[in-house]
Amino acid sequence: MAETRYTKDHEYIRIEGDTGTVGISDYAQGQLGDVVFVELPTVGKALAKGGEAAVVESVKAASEVYAPVSGEVVEVNGELEAAPGTVNEDPAGKGWFLKIRIKDAAELDALMGEAEYQDYVKSL
Repeated sequence: MAETRYTKDHEYIRIEGDTGTVGISDYAQGQLGDVVFVELPTVGKALAKGGEAAVVESVKAASEVYAPVSGEVVEVNGELEAAPGTVNEDPAGKGWFLKIRIKDAAELDALMGEAEYQDYVKSL
C-alpha cells in the first residue's frame, strides 16, 4: 500500500517504490478556493526539495507548489491544464500534479504522516 507524507506547505507525496505522486492537500485546495489555472513542470526536470515544482492559480491567489523531496519529474497530469478544477474536486486523487523519481528517500523522514498532518492542520 502506498504511504502518503505531507509538508507544512500542504503538499502531499504518495510514495510507491522509488516514485512519488505530488499534489496539494484537501486543506490547501480549500484555502485557495476555485482553481482556474495550473502550470506544470516539464518531464525530465530536476527538482530540489523545497523548490518550486508547479504553480496553481485560483480566483483568490497564485501559489507555488513546492517539491516535498528532490528528484526528477517522470510524469505530469496534463489533464489539469484543461480541467484545473479537478484540484478542488479530487485533490488526493485525479487532482495530482506530477510524479517524481525520488532521489534521496531519507528526505521523506522530514515529512509528516497522515495523523501528524491532521493535527498540524487543526493547530492552524
